[in-house]
Amino acid sequence: MNIELERVETYAYRCPIERPVVTSFGTMTHRPALLVRAVDRSGEHGWGEIFCNWPPRGFAHRATLLRDCAAPALLGRAFESPGRLWRHLTDALHVLAIQTGEPGPIANVAAGVDIAVWDLWARKRGEPLYRSLGSGRVKPLPVYASGINPGGAVGTVAACREAGFRAFKLKIGFDPEQDRAIASEVTQMLGQDETLMVDVNQGWDIDSACHEAPYYGELGAGWIEEPIAADNPPDTWMRVASVASAAGTALAGGENLAGAAFDEAVAGTWLNVIQPDVCKWGGLTGCREVARSVLTAGKRYCPHYLGGGIGLLASAHLLVAIGGDGLLELDVNPNPLREKLAQPFPEVANGYLVLSDSPGLGVEPDLGAVEKWQVRSLELD
Repeated sequence: MNIELERVETYAYRCPIERPVVTSFGTMTHRPALLVRAVDRSGEHGWGEIFCNWPPRGFAHRATLLRDCAAPALLGRAFESPGRLWRHLTDALHVLAIQTGEPGPIANVAAGVDIAVWDLWARKRGEPLYRSLGSGRVKPLPVYASGINPGGAVGTVAACREAGFRAFKLKIGFDPEQDRAIASEVTQMLGQDETLMVDVNQGWDIDSACHEAPYYGELGAGWIEEPIAADNPPDTWMRVASVASAAGTALAGGENLAGAAFDEAVAGTWLNVIQPDVCKWGGLTGCREVARSVLTAGKRYCPHYLGGGIGLLASAHLLVAIGGDGLLELDVNPNPLREKLAQPFPEVANGYLVLSDSPGLGVEPDLGAVEKWQVRSLELD
Protein backbone atom coordinates (compact mmCIF):
# COMPACT_ATOMS: atom_id res chain seq x y z
CA MET A 1 0.00 0.00 0.00
CA ASN A 2 1.56 3.26 -1.18
CA ILE A 3 0.83 6.89 -0.40
CA GLU A 4 0.35 9.05 -3.49
CA LEU A 5 -0.80 12.52 -2.55
CA GLU A 6 -3.10 14.25 -4.99
CA ARG A 7 -3.42 17.52 -3.09
CA VAL A 8 -2.52 19.16 0.21
CA GLU A 9 -4.83 21.83 1.66
CA THR A 10 -4.53 24.26 4.55
CA TYR A 11 -7.17 25.67 6.90
CA ALA A 12 -6.11 28.61 9.09
CA TYR A 13 -7.99 29.89 12.14
CA ARG A 14 -7.55 32.68 14.66
CA CYS A 15 -9.95 32.81 17.60
CA PRO A 16 -10.06 35.68 20.14
CA ILE A 17 -10.09 34.69 23.80
CA GLU A 18 -11.31 36.58 26.84
CA ARG A 19 -8.54 35.41 29.16
CA PRO A 20 -5.06 35.66 27.60
CA VAL A 21 -2.56 32.82 27.94
CA VAL A 22 0.42 34.28 29.79
CA THR A 23 4.00 33.05 29.58
CA SER A 24 7.30 34.50 30.70
CA PHE A 25 8.21 35.31 27.07
CA GLY A 26 4.86 36.72 25.86
CA THR A 27 1.07 36.75 25.99
CA MET A 28 -1.40 35.09 23.63
CA THR A 29 -4.58 37.14 23.08
CA HIS A 30 -5.84 34.78 20.35
CA ARG A 31 -5.71 31.04 19.79
CA PRO A 32 -4.53 30.13 16.28
CA ALA A 33 -4.60 26.82 14.44
CA LEU A 34 -3.29 25.75 11.04
CA LEU A 35 -4.63 22.43 9.79
CA VAL A 36 -3.35 20.32 6.91
CA ARG A 37 -5.62 18.05 4.90
CA ALA A 38 -3.73 15.53 2.78
CA VAL A 39 -5.74 13.74 0.07
CA ASP A 40 -4.52 10.52 -1.51
CA ARG A 41 -5.21 9.44 -5.10
CA SER A 42 -7.49 6.78 -3.63
CA GLY A 43 -9.70 9.59 -2.29
CA GLU A 44 -8.80 8.90 1.34
CA HIS A 45 -7.69 11.86 3.43
CA GLY A 46 -5.94 12.64 6.69
CA TRP A 47 -5.62 15.64 9.00
CA GLY A 48 -2.53 17.20 10.53
CA GLU A 49 -1.69 20.37 12.44
CA ILE A 50 1.23 22.79 12.06
CA PHE A 51 2.59 24.69 15.06
CA CYS A 52 1.74 28.40 14.70
CA ASN A 53 1.39 29.86 18.20
CA TRP A 54 4.22 32.33 17.60
CA PRO A 55 4.50 34.87 16.11
CA PRO A 56 0.82 35.89 16.37
CA ARG A 57 0.17 35.55 12.61
CA GLY A 58 2.75 32.87 11.95
CA PHE A 59 0.12 30.65 10.33
CA ALA A 60 0.25 32.76 7.16
CA HIS A 61 3.94 32.21 6.56
CA ARG A 62 3.76 28.50 7.35
CA ALA A 63 0.79 28.06 5.01
CA THR A 64 2.84 29.71 2.27
CA LEU A 65 5.79 27.42 2.94
CA LEU A 66 3.49 24.42 2.67
CA ARG A 67 1.89 25.59 -0.56
CA ASP A 68 5.02 26.84 -2.35
CA CYS A 69 7.78 24.60 -1.01
CA ALA A 70 6.55 21.44 0.71
CA ALA A 71 3.63 20.40 -1.51
CA PRO A 72 5.58 20.51 -4.80
CA ALA A 73 8.14 18.12 -3.27
CA LEU A 74 5.41 15.56 -2.53
CA LEU A 75 2.72 15.64 -5.20
CA GLY A 76 2.98 13.08 -7.96
CA ARG A 77 5.29 10.76 -6.00
CA ALA A 78 4.62 7.40 -4.39
CA PHE A 79 5.85 6.59 -0.87
CA GLU A 80 5.91 3.21 0.83
CA SER A 81 5.14 4.61 4.28
CA PRO A 82 4.59 7.87 6.19
CA GLY A 83 8.14 7.64 7.49
CA ARG A 84 9.58 7.52 3.98
CA LEU A 85 7.51 10.54 3.02
CA TRP A 86 8.64 12.58 6.05
CA ARG A 87 12.30 11.77 5.43
CA HIS A 88 11.97 12.69 1.76
CA LEU A 89 10.31 16.00 2.62
CA THR A 90 12.86 16.80 5.32
CA ASP A 91 15.72 16.10 2.91
CA ALA A 92 14.07 18.07 0.11
CA LEU A 93 13.71 21.16 2.34
CA HIS A 94 17.08 20.86 4.09
CA VAL A 95 19.00 23.34 1.94
CA LEU A 96 16.05 25.74 1.91
CA ALA A 97 16.02 25.73 5.72
CA ILE A 98 19.69 26.72 5.72
CA GLN A 99 19.33 29.25 2.91
CA THR A 100 16.41 31.06 4.55
CA GLY A 101 17.61 30.71 8.13
CA GLU A 102 14.20 29.27 8.97
CA PRO A 103 14.68 25.69 10.11
CA GLY A 104 11.90 26.09 12.69
CA PRO A 105 8.96 27.05 10.42
CA ILE A 106 10.06 24.52 7.80
CA ALA A 107 10.24 21.76 10.43
CA ASN A 108 6.79 22.83 11.68
CA VAL A 109 5.37 22.37 8.17
CA ALA A 110 6.99 18.98 7.67
CA ALA A 111 5.66 17.86 11.07
CA GLY A 112 2.09 18.85 10.23
CA VAL A 113 2.23 17.05 6.90
CA ASP A 114 3.60 13.95 8.61
CA ILE A 115 0.68 13.86 11.07
CA ALA A 116 -1.82 14.19 8.22
CA VAL A 117 -0.18 11.39 6.27
CA TRP A 118 -0.15 9.07 9.30
CA ASP A 119 -3.86 9.76 9.79
CA LEU A 120 -4.45 8.99 6.11
CA TRP A 121 -2.32 5.82 6.32
CA ALA A 122 -4.22 4.48 9.33
CA ARG A 123 -7.56 5.27 7.69
CA LYS A 124 -6.52 3.33 4.58
CA ARG A 125 -5.60 0.41 6.81
CA GLY A 126 -8.92 0.69 8.64
CA GLU A 127 -7.32 0.88 12.07
CA PRO A 128 -6.83 3.46 14.83
CA LEU A 129 -3.66 5.49 14.54
CA TYR A 130 -2.13 4.13 17.75
CA ARG A 131 -2.23 0.65 16.19
CA SER A 132 -0.49 1.80 13.02
CA LEU A 133 2.14 3.46 15.24
CA GLY A 134 2.84 0.24 17.11
CA SER A 135 0.32 -0.54 19.86
CA GLY A 136 -2.35 -3.18 19.54
CA ARG A 137 -4.67 -1.91 22.23
CA VAL A 138 -5.86 1.36 23.68
CA LYS A 139 -5.54 2.32 27.31
CA PRO A 140 -6.74 5.26 29.39
CA LEU A 141 -4.15 8.03 29.30
CA PRO A 142 -3.40 10.01 32.46
CA VAL A 143 -3.57 13.73 31.68
CA TYR A 144 -2.33 16.78 33.53
CA ALA A 145 -3.80 20.26 33.63
CA SER A 146 -1.43 22.59 31.80
CA GLY A 147 -1.22 26.25 30.85
CA ILE A 148 -2.23 27.46 34.32
CA ASN A 149 -1.68 31.21 34.45
CA PRO A 150 -0.35 32.69 37.71
CA GLY A 151 -3.34 35.04 37.83
CA GLY A 152 -6.27 33.06 39.16
CA ALA A 153 -4.17 29.91 39.58
CA VAL A 154 -5.88 28.84 42.80
CA GLY A 155 -9.33 28.99 41.21
CA THR A 156 -8.13 27.19 38.08
CA VAL A 157 -6.54 24.38 40.06
CA ALA A 158 -9.64 24.04 42.22
CA ALA A 159 -11.83 23.70 39.12
CA CYS A 160 -9.42 21.18 37.59
CA ARG A 161 -9.40 19.10 40.77
CA GLU A 162 -13.18 19.09 40.70
CA ALA A 163 -13.00 17.80 37.13
CA GLY A 164 -10.77 14.92 38.23
CA PHE A 165 -7.26 16.11 37.42
CA ARG A 166 -4.51 14.97 39.77
CA ALA A 167 -1.51 16.72 38.24
CA PHE A 168 -1.14 20.42 37.43
CA LYS A 169 1.46 22.61 35.71
CA LEU A 170 1.81 26.24 36.78
CA LYS A 171 3.48 28.87 34.62
CA ILE A 172 6.21 30.76 36.47
CA GLY A 173 9.29 32.78 35.41
CA PHE A 174 7.81 36.19 36.29
CA ASP A 175 8.48 37.95 39.61
CA PRO A 176 10.32 35.39 41.81
CA GLU A 177 8.51 36.29 45.02
CA GLN A 178 5.14 36.19 43.31
CA ASP A 179 5.98 32.88 41.66
CA ARG A 180 6.92 31.34 44.98
CA ALA A 181 3.84 32.64 46.75
CA ILE A 182 1.44 31.29 44.12
CA ALA A 183 3.19 27.92 43.86
CA SER A 184 3.12 27.58 47.64
CA GLU A 185 -0.57 28.45 47.80
CA VAL A 186 -1.41 25.90 45.12
CA THR A 187 0.69 23.21 46.76
CA GLN A 188 -1.15 23.66 50.05
CA MET A 189 -4.38 22.79 48.25
CA LEU A 190 -3.15 19.45 46.97
CA GLY A 191 -3.52 16.00 48.47
CA GLN A 192 -0.89 13.31 48.77
CA ASP A 193 -1.78 11.76 45.41
CA GLU A 194 -1.64 15.09 43.56
CA THR A 195 1.37 16.77 41.94
CA LEU A 196 2.37 20.27 40.94
CA MET A 197 4.87 20.86 38.14
CA VAL A 198 6.19 24.29 37.14
CA ASP A 199 7.03 25.66 33.70
CA VAL A 200 9.49 28.56 33.48
CA ASN A 201 9.26 28.82 29.65
CA GLN A 202 13.03 29.55 29.47
CA GLY A 203 12.49 32.57 31.72
CA TRP A 204 15.51 32.30 34.08
CA ASP A 205 19.18 32.94 33.50
CA ILE A 206 21.65 30.46 34.95
CA ASP A 207 22.09 32.24 38.28
CA SER A 208 18.34 32.66 38.78
CA ALA A 209 17.76 29.00 37.93
CA CYS A 210 20.30 27.81 40.49
CA HIS A 211 18.84 30.18 43.08
CA GLU A 212 15.17 29.32 42.49
CA ALA A 213 15.29 25.58 41.75
CA PRO A 214 15.86 24.47 45.38
CA TYR A 215 12.67 26.19 46.49
CA TYR A 216 10.56 24.21 44.04
CA GLY A 217 12.33 21.01 44.96
CA GLU A 218 11.54 21.58 48.62
CA LEU A 219 7.96 22.36 47.60
CA GLY A 220 7.74 18.90 46.04
CA ALA A 221 7.44 19.96 42.38
CA GLY A 222 7.27 16.96 40.07
CA TRP A 223 9.51 18.73 37.59
CA ILE A 224 10.83 22.16 36.60
CA GLU A 225 10.27 22.68 32.89
CA GLU A 226 12.63 24.69 30.69
CA PRO A 227 14.21 26.74 33.51
CA ILE A 228 16.76 28.22 31.09
CA ALA A 229 17.00 28.80 27.34
CA ALA A 230 16.89 25.51 25.48
CA ASP A 231 20.04 26.25 23.50
CA ASN A 232 22.30 26.46 26.55
CA PRO A 233 25.23 24.00 26.37
CA PRO A 234 25.12 20.71 28.30
CA ASP A 235 27.47 21.89 31.06
CA THR A 236 25.12 24.79 31.84
CA TRP A 237 22.12 22.45 31.94
CA MET A 238 24.10 20.08 34.15
CA ARG A 239 24.75 22.85 36.65
CA VAL A 240 21.04 23.56 37.02
CA ALA A 241 20.16 19.85 37.02
CA SER A 242 22.59 19.18 39.86
CA VAL A 243 21.00 21.89 41.99
CA ALA A 244 17.48 20.65 41.19
CA SER A 245 18.37 17.01 41.85
CA ALA A 246 19.92 17.86 45.21
CA ALA A 247 16.62 19.53 46.12
CA GLY A 248 14.61 16.48 45.10
CA THR A 249 13.14 17.46 41.75
CA ALA A 250 13.86 16.88 38.06
CA LEU A 251 14.27 18.99 34.95
CA ALA A 252 11.99 18.65 31.92
CA GLY A 253 12.33 19.96 28.38
CA GLY A 254 12.19 19.14 24.70
CA GLU A 255 9.50 21.25 23.07
CA ASN A 256 12.20 23.52 21.65
CA LEU A 257 14.64 20.82 20.59
CA ALA A 258 14.96 19.29 17.13
CA GLY A 259 16.86 16.55 15.36
CA ALA A 260 20.24 15.61 16.81
CA ALA A 261 19.62 17.78 19.87
CA PHE A 262 17.32 15.03 21.12
CA ASP A 263 20.11 12.47 20.88
CA GLU A 264 22.26 14.64 23.12
CA ALA A 265 19.43 15.28 25.57
CA VAL A 266 18.47 11.61 25.83
CA ALA A 267 22.08 10.51 26.29
CA GLY A 268 22.79 13.26 28.82
CA THR A 269 21.85 13.32 32.49
CA TRP A 270 20.35 16.80 32.80
CA LEU A 271 16.78 16.03 31.58
CA ASN A 272 14.73 13.34 33.26
CA VAL A 273 11.53 14.18 31.38
CA ILE A 274 11.75 14.58 27.58
CA GLN A 275 8.94 16.49 25.86
CA PRO A 276 8.99 16.57 22.05
CA ASP A 277 6.12 18.39 20.34
CA VAL A 278 4.72 16.55 17.31
CA CYS A 279 3.59 19.79 15.65
CA LYS A 280 6.91 21.64 16.07
CA TRP A 281 9.42 19.09 14.89
CA GLY A 282 9.37 15.54 13.60
CA GLY A 283 5.66 14.88 13.45
CA LEU A 284 4.76 11.36 14.50
CA THR A 285 7.66 9.80 12.60
CA GLY A 286 10.45 11.78 14.24
CA CYS A 287 8.86 11.93 17.68
CA ARG A 288 8.19 8.18 17.72
CA GLU A 289 11.91 7.59 17.30
CA VAL A 290 12.71 10.03 20.07
CA ALA A 291 10.09 8.54 22.39
CA ARG A 292 11.46 5.04 21.90
CA SER A 293 14.98 6.20 22.70
CA VAL A 294 13.69 8.04 25.79
CA LEU A 295 12.12 4.88 27.19
CA THR A 296 15.18 2.80 26.31
CA ALA A 297 17.29 5.28 28.29
CA GLY A 298 15.02 4.81 31.31
CA LYS A 299 13.63 8.34 31.13
CA ARG A 300 10.08 9.63 30.96
CA TYR A 301 8.38 10.58 27.71
CA CYS A 302 5.69 13.25 28.25
CA PRO A 303 4.76 14.93 24.95
CA HIS A 304 4.48 18.70 24.94
CA TYR A 305 1.41 20.22 23.35
CA LEU A 306 -0.36 23.58 23.27
CA GLY A 307 -2.60 24.04 20.24
CA GLY A 308 -5.70 22.69 18.50
CA GLY A 309 -7.39 19.34 18.79
CA ILE A 310 -5.68 17.50 15.92
CA GLY A 311 -2.19 17.92 17.38
CA LEU A 312 -3.41 17.00 20.84
CA LEU A 313 -4.94 13.72 19.66
CA ALA A 314 -1.89 12.92 17.55
CA SER A 315 0.17 13.28 20.75
CA ALA A 316 -2.27 11.01 22.58
CA HIS A 317 -2.12 8.28 19.93
CA LEU A 318 1.67 8.31 20.01
CA LEU A 319 1.72 8.13 23.80
CA VAL A 320 -0.60 5.10 23.71
CA ALA A 321 1.55 3.44 21.04
CA ILE A 322 4.81 4.02 22.89
CA GLY A 323 3.67 3.07 26.37
CA GLY A 324 5.62 3.99 29.49
CA ASP A 325 4.38 6.11 32.37
CA GLY A 326 4.10 9.41 30.52
CA LEU A 327 1.44 12.05 31.11
CA LEU A 328 -0.56 13.73 28.33
CA GLU A 329 -0.45 17.53 28.49
CA LEU A 330 -3.92 19.09 28.32
CA ASP A 331 -4.07 22.89 28.18
CA VAL A 332 -7.01 23.88 30.40
CA ASN A 333 -7.37 27.40 29.06
CA PRO A 334 -10.54 27.90 27.00
CA ASN A 335 -9.87 27.13 23.34
CA PRO A 336 -12.78 26.47 20.95
CA LEU A 337 -10.26 25.32 18.33
CA ARG A 338 -9.37 22.33 20.46
CA GLU A 339 -12.71 20.53 20.71
CA LYS A 340 -14.41 21.85 17.56
CA LEU A 341 -11.49 20.92 15.31
CA ALA A 342 -11.51 17.34 16.57
CA GLN A 343 -15.00 15.83 16.68
CA PRO A 344 -16.10 13.74 18.43
CA PHE A 345 -13.63 14.92 21.04
CA PRO A 346 -12.69 12.14 23.49
CA GLU A 347 -14.06 12.45 26.99
CA VAL A 348 -11.68 13.45 29.76
CA ALA A 349 -12.89 12.01 33.06
CA ASN A 350 -11.25 11.41 36.43
CA GLY A 351 -7.92 12.57 35.09
CA TYR A 352 -7.87 10.21 32.09
CA LEU A 353 -8.53 10.46 28.36
CA VAL A 354 -9.64 7.43 26.34
CA LEU A 355 -9.18 7.35 22.58
CA SER A 356 -11.71 5.74 20.27
CA ASP A 357 -10.94 2.74 18.09
CA SER A 358 -12.16 4.51 14.93
CA PRO A 359 -9.72 4.56 11.99
CA GLY A 360 -6.92 7.13 12.04
CA LEU A 361 -7.13 9.90 14.60
CA GLY A 362 -10.79 9.02 15.03
CA VAL A 363 -11.97 12.60 14.56
CA GLU A 364 -12.95 15.15 11.90
CA PRO A 365 -12.87 18.95 12.21
CA ASP A 366 -16.31 20.55 12.42
CA LEU A 367 -15.48 23.17 9.80
CA GLY A 368 -18.90 24.78 9.98
CA ALA A 369 -18.60 25.39 13.71
CA VAL A 370 -15.30 27.28 13.31
CA GLU A 371 -16.04 29.07 10.03
CA LYS A 372 -16.34 32.48 11.72
CA TRP A 373 -12.70 32.21 12.88
CA GLN A 374 -11.27 31.03 9.57
CA VAL A 375 -8.63 33.26 8.00
CA ARG A 376 -9.34 33.04 4.29
CA SER A 377 -6.64 35.41 3.04
CA LEU A 378 -3.17 34.37 4.10
CA GLU A 379 -1.42 37.39 2.68
CA LEU A 380 0.86 39.14 5.17
CA ASP A 381 -0.74 42.57 5.30
